[in-house]
Amino acid sequence: MSDTQERWTLEDIMALFDGIFAERYQTRLIRGGDEPLYRPANSVTPYHQVIFARGYYASALHEISHWCIAGEKRRQQEDYGYWYCPDGRNAEQQRAFEQAEIAPQALESIFTHACGRQFHVSVDNLGGDIEVDIEAFAARVEARAKRYLAEGLPARAGAFQEALERFYGHQEALNQAVAGGLAILDQADHVISG
Repeated sequence: MSDTQERWTLEDIMALFDGIFAERYQTRLIRGGDEPLYRPANSVTPYHQVIFARGYYASALHEISHWCIAGEKRRQQEDYGYWYCPDGRNAEQQRAFEQAEIAPQALESIFTHACGRQFHVSVDNLGGDIEVDIEAFAARVEARAKRYLAEGLPARAGAFQEALERFYGHQEALNQAVAGGLAILDQADHVISG
């Protein structure tokens, strides 16, 4: 596709995610408002929601990354039971934030590259009074991404990466890309049970 805007649509990323995970994990990717949020199923909404901010494609990939890392117990809690200290963090809070963000941003970088897009780390502290070493953080994220690629991705992350590579890299149809992601989950289930 020649038009970049048409190549990376929210509808496609939502359809890929939902196609792989909606039935098996009762989880859907939802376009949200100003802030991202993970909301477990409840009496009103019978499925878990990975809510990404403001319709940003990068936010969708980032929130999917968090979901791919969260264990079963964490996925039963709003925002996986983690604290979030907003923009304007002090040095100690920023260190804690960066430590918690290395793995998700590493997965996000892998997903972003699978889509054929440029990845940018986020230190998410524009209003803080401290100096943030973006290059050092970026190096830690890149090292973690290389480790994931060398050692293997978590099953859900591997399934999503496979679907992204098929859809964006190989230009397969959406249903074929989803089938490829589901096959990765089936392989992981077979290894666990076998």
